[in-house]
Amino acid sequence: MTKKTLVNSKLICVALNDKKQLAALEGTFNEAPYKKPPTQPVLYYKPRNTWNTDGATIEWAKDFSGQAVESMVVGASLGVVLGKETCRVSPEEALQYVGGYTLVGDFSLPEESYYRPDIKGKCLDTTAPVGPEIVPADKISNPDALTVTLSVKGEEKSRFDLSQMERSVAELISKISYIMTLQPGEIIAVGFAGDRVPVAQGDQVEASIEGVGTLKNTLGGA
Repeated sequence: MTKKTLVNSKLICVALNDKKQLAALEGTFNEAPYKKPPTQPVLYYKPRNTWNTDGATIEWAKDFSGQAVESMVVGASLGVVLGKETCRVSPEEALQYVGGYTLVGDFSLPEESYYRPDIKGKCLDTTAPVGPEIVPADKISNPDALTVTLSVKGEEKSRFDLSQMERSVAELISKISYIMTLQPGEIIAVGFAGDRVPVAQGDQVEASIEGVGTLKNTLGGA
């Protein structure tokens, strides 16, 4: 039986929230066409066609001619699940609106530019697994103290301490709530390690956060 996705309505991802990645890109952002580093959170959506679940197979991407793409990458993030309608809240009160926490995977094409949203690379079918469950908010005392690890075929490839995010969980909820009203069950993926991990067809991928769980998925064939 197919598992039901944990996402309700919106899955919002935050890019460029890794302090190390921002520092590495400082020179690039000071050149044209950017002229300066981003002053607000950089957001992108994983739309409904991308939503997937723990244990599911991730489709290997194809190009416009229907041929398998040469490469894909993956990142993982803490997923903040809203517990009630959230609109124009302050950072000090933001965590009161959290219903729970989960994991979000983002399988995509390698990014070459941050100047325009990468619709093709980020909106591939089945590429946003969420799970394995939602851990109640009161079970996590400080979401900014968590660490996201990513393993491929049993070997750890990435470790991202959320204390190294440019903006905290509370600050992100607040800022996003001034852009759009968030509804119960909607999820914010608050930050990914700047270096996405290359994957190949057939790879088994595990994203883990202690106290939140382990999200397991397998890359399919083209």
